[in-house]
Amino acid sequence: MRVRKAVIPAAGLGTRFLPATKAVPKEMLPVVDTPAIQLIVEEAVASGIESILIVTGRGKAAMEDHFDASFELERFLEARGKTAELASVRRIAAMARVCFVRQQEARGLGHAVLCARDWTGDEPFAVLLGDDLVRSRTPCLRQLLDVFEERGASVLGVMDVPRADVSKYGVVAGTPLGGGLVEVSGVVEKPRPEEAPSSTAIVGRYVLTPAIFDELERTGPGAGGEIQLTDAVRTLLSKEKVFALNFEGRRYDTGDRLGFLKATLAYALARPDVGPALREHLRDLADGGLEP
Repeated sequence: MRVRKAVIPAAGLGTRFLPATKAVPKEMLPVVDTPAIQLIVEEAVASGIESILIVTGRGKAAMEDHFDASFELERFLEARGKTAELASVRRIAAMARVCFVRQQEARGLGHAVLCARDWTGDEPFAVLLGDDLVRSRTPCLRQLLDVFEERGASVLGVMDVPRADVSKYGVVAGTPLGGGLVEVSGVVEKPRPEEAPSSTAIVGRYVLTPAIFDELERTGPGAGGEIQLTDAVRTLLSKEKVFALNFEGRRYDTGDRLGFLKATLAYALARPDVGPALREHLRDLADGGLEP
């Protein structure tokens, strides 16, 4: 079955990026000149997704405005002959059908996904976390969708992390099948390093069958007192197969200060308009040629 819909949970308070996120949604912080949430939507569209639901919370109206048409701005740009800027603004509203639902209480990722149940219906769907950017030759989500279309089962995006960092993630155990694919036998949310079944961590990309919703309905608060998607995946394993794919690409956690800076550099260096000058500036810094 083809996956047409994607859910982007984006209701978090952005506490790791205060004070910038006191009044600005963390998902709207620009990576060069493009909000992180737009880059996530672009990945979904490039992967073949047609409809996107963004799960928001209070103080997140800027995301709705961003993906809406902006007639006043468009008229202003058109009147001044700013054709390139006009095209970039119009493209945002036209790239996909983007809908919004509000998570009224911060109860965790699992609850945020559950907010999408009525919208997704009985279809499989993708989940992309608003904090995680992945630069890759083939869009990260497209890689997971290829596995889903072949296997007909839920697929988790994973990567290997240092053992000392496993307590930040959901961690999978399973049988390697080759090509980075694992048949999952168990998942643990934020285990202590000495108790983790592996160092293979779930990071920001999922393709899920609609059966996950029944498991989420039955899932009580877990790590951090929140409803964890990982806990629902664990109970889903008793009913159907789940796979994990160690995807090709480099992941950036834009909810973290250092991760955000790394992402900005990576995206900027890849751009022909600013990349060459930025690369030269970084060389000067490395050589000690510029005062801080």
